[in-house]
Amino acid sequence: MTSVKEFRVDEPATADSLGRGRFVFTDAYSVFDWGQMPDAIPRKGASLCAMGAFNFELLEAEGVPTHYRGVADADTGDIVPLADATAPPTEMAIDLTQVPDLPYEGPDAGYDYDAFHAAGGENYLVPLEVVFRNRVPVGSSLRRRREPADFGLDADLDIAPDEWPDGPVDLPEPVVEFSTKYEQQDRYLARAEADRIAGAADVDALESLARDVNRVVTERAEAAGFVHEDGKIECLYVDGELRVADVVGTFDENRFSYGGRGISKEVVRQWYKANDPAWVEAVTEAKAAVADRDIDDWRVLCELDPDPLPPAVVEAVSELYAAGTNAYTGREWFDAPDIEAALDAVDGL
Repeated sequence: MTSVKEFRVDEPATADSLGRGRFVFTDAYSVFDWGQMPDAIPRKGASLCAMGAFNFELLEAEGVPTHYRGVADADTGDIVPLADATAPPTEMAIDLTQVPDLPYEGPDAGYDYDAFHAAGGENYLVPLEVVFRNRVPVGSSLRRRREPADFGLDADLDIAPDEWPDGPVDLPEPVVEFSTKYEQQDRYLARAEADRIAGAADVDALESLARDVNRVVTERAEAAGFVHEDGKIECLYVDGELRVADVVGTFDENRFSYGGRGISKEVVRQWYKANDPAWVEAVTEAKAAVADRDIDDWRVLCELDPDPLPPAVVEAVSELYAAGTNAYTGREWFDAPDIEAALDAVDGL
């Protein structure tokens, strides 16, 4: 099980062929790379499954290759297109690729990607996340790593080259970045290192695929009244072809806003920053402390565990996921308030 969904294998992938399996979406959630948190958010799993399936089908219609095969109908268990599902689905059928182990050789040698690719051959999950950004919200890590002048924003907005404005900033063109997938702490990478870590997969092709996904999700978001701010994809590589893997365009993988208000997992991150700052600080310190050790799991060094969310927060976030999915997909999957009312409830926390 990952931190938010179970992974079932029906036919394992081999060096020569893809396998078959399913994602089973749970109501668990994760923030700050912690893994599964101490409580759950009802309807979150079904929301992510429906929204992810909707986006995969949009991508397939645009000719973008993916590992998606359909959703499990709640009544029959048959694998069907999303439109034929009789209730909000929680299982997604997918093609499977190989996911080799990534050995950690200590703080000096780091991770052994050569061993990863030797085991993966020509059929593997690319050990990168490909991040695309259309907007730079206040909480974006891009503000810590880059300056407005890098994107020509200082001239466009008449601001200092190294000082980001207080509010969100739209980028003149989408920005694509690469970060690690299987390391215990995500790292943003220079293009040359990303190309090395990608193995046989071509980094230019990864960027092109990410831009296609970003375009499709952005266009759908706009049609449904959302602004698509940023997101990411993961990819499998098989016999020279890249396909979009994992899940695409949900409120966990991507940041959206509606009427100027954010709708994504960022709501939960911000609650923890405001209401459980000791744990957030302990996470930060543990991530820093692991850098000089022979282990890579920073969690064993974290001295605190997170507090559960109060019931009122759980309910408000559950309503937000459900209402957002209804609005984005254009189908009333859930008995939920409209999205404006759901956002009002979150604002009132």
